[in-house]
Amino acid sequence: MATPDPADRATERGAEHAADRGADRAAHSAREPGRTGRPRDTRLDEAILEATLALLEESGYPHLTMEGVARRAGTTKPAIRRRWPSRQHLVISALAETMGTAPTPDTGCTHCDLILGIETLSQAFGGTLGRRTLPALVAELADDPDLDRVFTETLFRPRRATTEAALRRGIARGDIRADADIDLLLDMLGATTYHRVLFGHLPVTDTLAHDVVMAVMEGAATPSWRGHYQQQHADGRPGGHAVRTR
Repeated sequence: MATPDPADRATERGAEHAADRGADRAAHSAREPGRTGRPRDTRLDEAILEATLALLEESGYPHLTMEGVARRAGTTKPAIRRRWPSRQHLVISALAETMGTAPTPDTGCTHCDLILGIETLSQAFGGTLGRRTLPALVAELADDPDLDRVFTETLFRPRRATTEAALRRGIARGDIRADADIDLLLDMLGATTYHRVLFGHLPVTDTLAHDVVMAVMEGAATPSWRGHYQQQHADGRPGGHAVRTR
């Protein structure tokens, strides 16, 4: 009987990342400029971020206001301003809250790690929240270098760094070719989700992360990984993905 493929358990493990969001929340609070005097109330931070996400889901980024967030969170606009200097900064922190900034785990299985990492991106942006937020926010980055820097440092680089680490672990394990173009692989792994969210021409499906990772592995994997993967799926059970040997 074939050995169960850890990739089939990737979705089940996705729930584990919810626990990481508390740590992400604390990290975001620490990064924001703090007030002198009283310790900052992290419970209020959480309420503000949750209110922001709820309003983005309901009415979208163009209609989001600090006043609306304050009402939903049961606080005041000045209290929000002390934590985030603008609506855009608040939204970036809220997006980081829902998607996590260090999502790619280390389970010992290269393609499983990559699938789990991309799944967090798909789950965060694949629904109404992503379509109502990301296109308008990204459009504003072009004319605001400072905001673009915050977006890059808060969302883009941390995620990319953890995925790069997963790819390099894959090289060290002998799963990914040593001559693979890491930057190209990183772009390929995230591009499909971003492209579908920004243009809306196709949905972000539940299987997209798996399909994208397996397509990348099609070109980047070593013969050793291919042989091992095919052995696992020798029984032809559903959920497998045929990877050609070369």
